[in-house]
Amino acid sequence: MKAYDGMYIDGAWRPAAGSDVIEVVNPVDGQVIATVPAGTVEDVDAAVRAARAALPAWAATPPAERAARLAALRDVLVARQDEIAQTVTAELGAPLKLSQTVHAAVPIAVAGSYAELAATYPFEERTGNSTVLHEPVGVVGAITPWNYPLHQIVAKAAPALAAGCTIVVKPAEDTPLVARLLAEAVHEAGVPAGVFNLVTGLGPVAGQALAEHPGVDLVSFTGSTAVGRRIGAVAAAAVKKVALELGGKSANVILPGADLARAVNVGVANVMSNSGQTCSAWTRMLVHRDQYDEAVELAAAAAAKYGDRIGPLVNAKQQERVRGYIEKGVAEGARLVAGGPDAPREQGCFVSPTVFADVTPDMTIAQEEIFGPVLSVLRYEDEEDALRIANGTVYGLAGAVWAADEAQATAFARRMETGQVDINGGRFNPLAPFGGYKQSGVGRELGVHGLTEYLQTKSLQF
Repeated sequence: MKAYDGMYIDGAWRPAAGSDVIEVVNPVDGQVIATVPAGTVEDVDAAVRAARAALPAWAATPPAERAARLAALRDVLVARQDEIAQTVTAELGAPLKLSQTVHAAVPIAVAGSYAELAATYPFEERTGNSTVLHEPVGVVGAITPWNYPLHQIVAKAAPALAAGCTIVVKPAEDTPLVARLLAEAVHEAGVPAGVFNLVTGLGPVAGQALAEHPGVDLVSFTGSTAVGRRIGAVAAAAVKKVALELGGKSANVILPGADLARAVNVGVANVMSNSGQTCSAWTRMLVHRDQYDEAVELAAAAAAKYGDRIGPLVNAKQQERVRGYIEKGVAEGARLVAGGPDAPREQGCFVSPTVFADVTPDMTIAQEEIFGPVLSVLRYEDEEDALRIANGTVYGLAGAVWAADEAQATAFARRMETGQVDINGGRFNPLAPFGGYKQSGVGRELGVHGLTEYLQTKSLQF
């Protein structure tokens, strides 16, 4: 076990204000692999003050130079890609291949995309007799989750730095090690002192202090809708800008005529990826009544193949939460066709890949975000019924549509109340805006839309 010390503040690792520590546990075997400082209000204040002091110079730095620092950061992340993957595997429990291909590779792509955007974005433009300036919002407080621990930070820090903002990051307490690695990479990339700051700590202490701090101009949060509401309320009291990426209950709609086997197999893979700990996962599969039984059989068979291929959930609390949802599904009348509430292994925070059939739209497992490897298969009568079911939750983060005719799938997708829809298995695009409708959030991440979240507009009339 390694005991890490200090917070990354103002370009250096500084002793924490308090003596409390957070234990980092490997969810595969329950062993404590490291400790990190539990940040205090004083630590957050020091980090915000450093970010505030660094803001004028960084905001005035030419975009080309900001782009160069982001390109350097990307290069450092590439050089440390194996270390990143191993770190995520140790603290999150993700299989190493997933850590390599997703947890390490996607943040590299995102950092690179903002290096390019910082160099090409029109921070100043003319319209009529006015010059419009796109200026940094200021100091950003970023509070990030554990499910994609590096990506979620880079998706906030990279556009913030590209915009000319400075930032204080409070990573999830379950996965702080890769965040510390990122701070080292930022330092190695030559980002000026105070531009990027890191405070590890608990949400109710360090997270709340960051959201409430008067020196923070924008709070960017990814996590549960419940916590997002509290952060939104705190920010509203101070008239702060917020960016909230919250929960999801995304629908995977398979229209008649689609390649059923492919749609089901890809849909199951989507739900099982990262052990189901993905806010945008397609956890509701909607199938026409005439193909329903075949789809259920295909889904059960596909899920069974993931029994020894997915990692554990992040901690014992999350494991019990997911098992509780499975038990509730059974109690409410859904039919288990794969998996179930029993833990598949004696050791570790594992949950069996689970598929429910005979799920109705009003059931708890069809309405609430489970955040585990649990799929609900629902039947529909016609396209209008499918649309009603797909739009029938408080969430609207992502989704999918499958059809033999791409135009038909696109027409259906246009009517879905959700922020992102994959058509016939469309590939992930790190330049496309990501974010939700309804209670799935406010604002967008990734690409140019993610950059504009960290800008404010000024017009000069001549």
